[in-house]
Amino acid sequence: MSRNELIRRLQAILPAEAVLHDNEDLRPYECDGLSAYKQLPYFVVLPHNEAQVIEILKLCHATRTPVVARGAGTGLSGGALPHVSGVLLSLARLNQIVSINPQARTACVQPGVRNLAISEVAKPYGLYYAPDPSSQIACSIGGNVAENSGGVHCLKYGLTVHNILKLRVLTIAGEVLEIGGEGLDSAGYDLLALMTGSEGLLGIVTEIVVKLIPLPQKAQLVMASFEDIRKAGQAVANIIGAGIIPAGMEMMDKITIHAVEEFLQVGYDLNAEAILLCESDGNIEEVSDEIERIEMIMQQSGATRVSTSQNDLERLRFWAGRKAAFPAAGRVSPDYYCMDGTIPRKHLAKVLQGIEMLSQQYGLRCMNVFHAGDGNLHPLILYDANTPGELEKTEEFGAKILEMCISVGGTITGEHGVGIEKMDQMCTQFGSAELAVFRAIKTAFDPLELLNPGKAIPTLHRCAEMGAMHVHQGADKFAHLPRF
Repeated sequence: MSRNELIRRLQAILPAEAVLHDNEDLRPYECDGLSAYKQLPYFVVLPHNEAQVIEILKLCHATRTPVVARGAGTGLSGGALPHVSGVLLSLARLNQIVSINPQARTACVQPGVRNLAISEVAKPYGLYYAPDPSSQIACSIGGNVAENSGGVHCLKYGLTVHNILKLRVLTIAGEVLEIGGEGLDSAGYDLLALMTGSEGLLGIVTEIVVKLIPLPQKAQLVMASFEDIRKAGQAVANIIGAGIIPAGMEMMDKITIHAVEEFLQVGYDLNAEAILLCESDGNIEEVSDEIERIEMIMQQSGATRVSTSQNDLERLRFWAGRKAAFPAAGRVSPDYYCMDGTIPRKHLAKVLQGIEMLSQQYGLRCMNVFHAGDGNLHPLILYDANTPGELEKTEEFGAKILEMCISVGGTITGEHGVGIEKMDQMCTQFGSAELAVFRAIKTAFDPLELLNPGKAIPTLHRCAEMGAMHVHQGADKFAHLPRF
């Protein structure tokens, strides 16, 4: 079917202005947060409701047209990169909070609802939604489900998969599936967990029932400075070893501390090699006790300075610096490449030393910010895309970081997903039998492979080719995409 005919048929489903096909209208959708790689969409559709999405999917299924779902576009692995001859299905206009049930502590929301908006609407009931990615002011809950997002409070409260109960999902053929339920358990396979983190490869989510939890009576934060990043890593182990599960525990290295402090002036210690932020929340008595124990462990672990927030405004200011790490990187470098790997906590110091060695090897600075409590690293490699060869060097540096995560028993993603970015490392982490199972699941849901094709799950042929050559030596995994 010709492009014009497909546009005409889509305009029979949607208002004409909701089918974008002119280049200037398509340009804002050419990439997600992984902006190094761009592809102009074939066209973009902007449905307002589920019924329109169903008709779009039925048309794409009948015409064998690929479909890439997109939320707010804040993803960092290229998961929403458009397909050169497919429909980019924006779910941004499905942005209604359908209902809130304070007694059951749940909310039913559409995928285009912003993460933070759920907590804002739940606050009058004394409730909130716990997962809080750094982009929570902008990212959409549908994208959080697709990537199984976490945030600074995921150590205590879990990832997206631990905070949702039910999904309404559309297959590529436009069939409606109800996955999960509002009870504690249900019969059959755990398709809710399977769908969460599936990166748009299995279905299109149109409604999510999320868990809400009571707002804590009190939250308080300890900020500790360390002269040695290994001591900071040991402090993390000591806190967890003492049986304390903080609401959040984050670490930043020296280059990040300076970048953030220059950006926001939040009061970070510029003499520190590492800063550890550790928050306790709950009722007044348990927070007071836990904070006292955290302060003592920080000091015993070699902290050179320990500060404790005296009010909520100061606590939020300390957190603001950590949550502004990404925009702070954008102020000190023309471009940055955000990695996402997870390692066992005991290897924090070892991996950070390895990253420093790679930084020297490649001649590229790297800011390290991470969810220290669960070992989820976010190295930000600073580079200049206008310098010939520097993006390629950055890619190679990032691949080495992920391979190092695998080598210490970790994994190549904690919350950003695989997308297009980490396809080669999937071949490193998983064997052919595991990848065959992944592909069989994809085929069961989407036999024509029309949903987000070419993402997340590499073919066995690709992995065989990777086995015949070293990653990034003579093989450009994104050769078909224009670079900017």
